[in-house]
Amino acid sequence: MNVNLHIDRLVLDGLEIAPEQRPVLQAAVESELSRLLTERGLSPSLARGIAVPRMSARDMQITGVNSPTELGQQIAQSVYGDIGHE
Repeated sequence: MNVNLHIDRLVLDGLEIAPEQRPVLQAAVESELSRLLTERGLSPSLARGIAVPRMSARDMQITGVNSPTELGQQIAQSVYGDIGHE
């Protein structure tokens, strides 16, 4: 199965990300979402092939995050919680 996921805009309310850290954050989100989708799959309702114009990820509690990579992984896990097969 091929999955095409396009995130046009990611809004992080209450977080300040330095401009030089944004590419690292983006890469971490992409990498973690790819891993989760590959290992765990997509929810049956989305696997049939639909477009979702807007989605809000689950609320997150950010504590102890030391790097944009860790933050990106947490964001991806939150997004996956709404699209994944869990």
